[in-house]
Order: sequence, then C-alpha cells, then structure tokens
Amino acid sequence: MSTGSTLWHGRFEGGPAEALMAYTVSLPFDRRLGPQDVRGSRAHVAGLVRAGLMTAADGEVVTAALEQVGKELRDGTLAFLPSDEDIHTAVERRVTELAGEAGARLHTARSRNDQVATDLRLWTREALLDVVDGVLALQGVLASRAEESFDVTLPGYTHLQRAQSVSLAHHLMAHAWALSRDVDRLLSTIERADVSPLGAGALAGTSLPIDPEFTARELGFSAVFENSLDAVGDRDFVAEALFDLALLGVHLSRIGEEWVLWTSEEFGFAVLDDAYATGSSMLPQKKNADIAELARGKSGRLIGHLTGLLATLKGLPLAYNRDLQEDKEPLFDAVDQVALALAAVGGMVATARFIPEAMERASGADVLAATDLAEFLVRSGRPFREAHATVGALVRRHLAGEGSLADIAAEALGEEVRAFFGGANGAAMRTSRGGGSPAAARDQHVRLLARLTDDRSRRDGWTV
Repeated sequence: MSTGSTLWHGRFEGGPAEALMAYTVSLPFDRRLGPQDVRGSRAHVAGLVRAGLMTAADGEVVTAALEQVGKELRDGTLAFLPSDEDIHTAVERRVTELAGEAGARLHTARSRNDQVATDLRLWTREALLDVVDGVLALQGVLASRAEESFDVTLPGYTHLQRAQSVSLAHHLMAHAWALSRDVDRLLSTIERADVSPLGAGALAGTSLPIDPEFTARELGFSAVFENSLDAVGDRDFVAEALFDLALLGVHLSRIGEEWVLWTSEEFGFAVLDDAYATGSSMLPQKKNADIAELARGKSGRLIGHLTGLLATLKGLPLAYNRDLQEDKEPLFDAVDQVALALAAVGGMVATARFIPEAMERASGADVLAATDLAEFLVRSGRPFREAHATVGALVRRHLAGEGSLADIAAEALGEEVRAFFGGANGAAMRTSRGGGSPAAARDQHVRLLARLTDDRSRRDGWTV
C-alpha cells in the first residue's frame, strides 16, 4: 500500500477530492481510539493465526509491528499522513510499512465497520469505569463532610422557600444517594457495552473460518454479537452512556446551583476555599463560585450531546452508515467534561468552610415549626387536615403581626409546644427512616458507607 492511497483505492480510478477528505476525515478526534485499535488488531491477528488465515511467522511479525505502533502512539511519535482518514487507516498503514506483505494481511476477514465498533466499545468500557471512580470519590467527599455535620441544622427547602429544618448531613447525603444511582446506571451500561462486535465484518460476517468468540475472549468481552447487522449498526451503548453522563451532569448541576446560593452573602451558609474560587478582573471584593456555575452550565452541553446523537440515530437504516461517525465527538467530550466536573466539584466541597451559625439562624425561624405543631395535634387525635387548618390560622395571625408564632401557639395549644421551636429542636423530631434528624442521619450514614463499599466492590469486579 502506498503512503498516499486509501483503504478503498482499488475501486476508483483517481484519488479523493480534497473537499471530500476535509469533510469526512475523522482522524483529528478518533485518534484517541489508537490504543484500542492496536488491542483489537492484536486479538484479530491471534484469531487469524488460529484460523489458519495467517501463518504463525506472519502473525509474529504483524504483532511486533502493532506493538511498535502502540509505542509510537504512546510516545506521540507516530507520523500521520494526509491520506490517513481515521485511526484505523493510520494504524494499518503504519503496520504495513513495518511488516511488509504480512501487514497487508491484517485486514483479512475484518471491516472498518466491526473494527470501529469494537474500538469504541473497548474505549467506552474503560472510560465509564474511570467516570465511576470519579463519582465514588465525590460520594466519599460528601460522606466525609456529612460525618462532620450531623448536629448542624439548616432549612430544608421546597420551591426554594424554607420548609423544615434538617441536619446538614442529611442534606449532603441526599446528593450522595442520587450519585449512587449514577454509579448503578454507569455499571449497567458498561455491562451492556461488554459485547464484542469483532467478526461481524462490514454487515454480514465472512466466508472465512474466523471465531468471534475467541477474539471476544482475547479482548476481555463477556459476550459476542448475535447478529452481524445489529453488531455494526448498534450505538445504543453510546446513547446510554450519553444519557448516564447527562443525568450525572444534571445531578452535578443541582449541587452547583445550591453552592452558588450557599456561598452568596444572601445565604452565607459556606465560604469557598481560595483555591476553588475565582475573582473579578474589575471588582476587587469578589469571590466567585465558578466551579459551581460551570457544573450548572455544562449540563446543557451534556444534554445536547445526548439529544444530538439520538437525532442522528433515529433515521438510520441497517447497517453501518457514515452518520455513525458522529457518535464519537459527543461521547469523548461528555466523558471529558464530566471527569473534570467531578474532580472540581469534589475539591470545592471538600475544602469549603461551612458557617453553622448562619444555617442554624435560618433554620430557627418560627414558621419552620408549623408542621411539627400540626403533627403534635395529630398525636392528640385530630385529623391531619383539621390540624393543618388550625396551625395555618396560627401562622396567619403571626404573619399579621400579632406576635411570635411560638407565643401564639403556646397560648392556643399549650406551653409544651415551645419545645418544637428552634432549628435543632425541629430537626431532632424527624426520626423516621431516612428523615432529617441527626439521629436518623447517623443511621443513614451507616447505610451510605455500606452502599459505597458495595459499589466499589462492583466497580473493582471490572478489570479491563
């Protein structure tokens, strides 16, 4: 193969137009699949030798060439040529330069269609495991900060209005539990991506005696494709990965939104460490929560990647179409952005200083005891709707300026209800499973640590 030829030059009288190459080339972004392409090619060579389609001697020569290409990729010394449409072309071209005629046998019983699908599944499996590691690390930060915060109370909010006082630990762990669902989804997606398409060919397999189950084992896949058309046309695993990453991004965005509020002077619940905040080029007093804002802002980018790929996939007939080239850039970017966000948000939360006095002052507002007053009446036998209306009337009197809600309630319901007022008193009462009291939060923390241990074990079960 000449250095200026394409993998498909035999069918055509002339070379490709510059405009075609400029528009269709994918090497600038798919070159990051290089290590996976080398791994997949090594397994394919082993399969060809096993099937008698390549001699053992040629297999050794080609494998050595692949090892050299892998080293050049790692070192950044592999010289790409203008004719290298994609990473697969570049690797095969360089192998042929190194191995001669033996290298020209590398693509026997293989198409770029099953090759790229194999590479991308290998990459996705590895990349999502790295994301899982990042999520588990952030959960560990949240669990650690929660352990410091059982007896600190702050308002719990609905509609961004103060609703009931809760333990700060309870609030932090709410985010950790949401992230545990992300871990579960990511591991499930990895499991479904763990299927080898190698051997499916362009769309219909091959007449040559290859063994796809052998190459699947060589690459550490737990399963092999059942239908060659589906194997080369399937990008469900990419769409699933993008959904997982988009929803994880939404969870990070919600954390970011809260930290934007919490670190404002209006809330004053926390102060960011200088290393995890930025300043203003004009306003000397500013300390900005840029990490939190970007976690919020980049979620839109992640959602866009998902919807963009789904729109690409929706009209494709079986099997491979060049449209599928558009699967990689959104996936690569989503993984990159989420990995950066997990590290940055984790550092921000780990190093921030909470202001318990501000939280407790906000959680101590009289009106936050309203539900506790209603439940006090329920315990005395009143129907909840009647109790709700009774307390609502007391709140109305308080808001009309007749006095503090504690005084009004004590006068109407008895002095004992004064024990319900104050953030710590209110939070302490919510002892039901998963509730907002310090006691319930301590129990919940034990369960969270057990879940983290279990999820780390599940993740460690994957060795790729």
